[in-house]
Amino acid sequence: MSQQGAFWVHTEDWHTAGEPFRIVSDLPPHCTTTGDTVWDRRLNIINQPNHPLDLLRQSLCHEPRGHADMYGGFIVPPNDSGAHFGVLFWHRDGFSTACGHGTIALGRYAVAKRLVESVREGPVKVIIDVPSGRVTAEVNFRDGKVVHVNFINVPSYQYAKDLPVSVSIPGAEALQFNVDLSWGGAACASVDVSDMTIEIKPANAQRFIGLARQIRAEVGTRGDHKGTPLYTICFFRTLSDSNEAIEQKSITVYAEGAIDRSPCGSATGSRVAVLLAQGRLKGNKKLIHHSVVNTTFEARVISQHQEEGSDYPTCIPEVRGNAYLTGRNSFFIDPSDPTYPGFFFK
Repeated sequence: MSQQGAFWVHTEDWHTAGEPFRIVSDLPPHCTTTGDTVWDRRLNIINQPNHPLDLLRQSLCHEPRGHADMYGGFIVPPNDSGAHFGVLFWHRDGFSTACGHGTIALGRYAVAKRLVESVREGPVKVIIDVPSGRVTAEVNFRDGKVVHVNFINVPSYQYAKDLPVSVSIPGAEALQFNVDLSWGGAACASVDVSDMTIEIKPANAQRFIGLARQIRAEVGTRGDHKGTPLYTICFFRTLSDSNEAIEQKSITVYAEGAIDRSPCGSATGSRVAVLLAQGRLKGNKKLIHHSVVNTTFEARVISQHQEEGSDYPTCIPEVRGNAYLTGRNSFFIDPSDPTYPGFFFK
């Protein structure tokens, strides 16, 4: 494709539990993608080298305008009139099929932009088409203020159990353990680190990235699901387990080596699916899910059923969190800039 001239892009930046989400609602005229659904629009970008929207993703996500752990979304038309809008989620390595923290931020964004009618008390539903399906951001008000947002996910379920994996930590012997695979809009591997000496804290982020890359390589095509490769590795430790809630802390590595600052909405939904399959989330029992920076999501199962021929139940997870506006930006994108379309170090 021929290179365009310089242009401006306006964004609105939010964070959900510490994880950034950069929203672009008005795409430049040359940055278009075709398809009947958001899934098709995503494939259209992926299948065309140097697609204008992919170059725009890199320009807004990579340095000098972003960083290796930046996340965002392009607003696009919905699949049909049943949703308020669609979104293409993006990160350092491409376009993801799902993003729970982004859905929560989009709920706040839709209310702030008056794309939906607001209320003083109770919930307002923002229905969004994403590549993996139709999701809902339920924005809850009290005395005219938003108190929390519920991300209601696509059908989620475990699809593999106890896959053996062997990895090595520098200065230590090789570790052997099992991982569970589940779908929460994207493919997720759950790894219990309760017996490992490595602590879930920001200082160990690079060590977890190294482990995630080894696990991804070990799992290989066994992690593929619905035509997509393994997307997230959720390293978790159980802190407590009572009749009311399971409390866990985790660090999630997504794509090829980015760290989610939040507990990761899609991974939280995937964790709910695994805990349900294990018989550990019965009735109204919740998952209290803490992130690497000690922010928290609460999650529960709002419905479940058993697909014929499946070994595991399918559920609809609800993940509760909140998002906050951090700023509005006008970025100048100049293809003649020697750093275009951007770079990152890790």
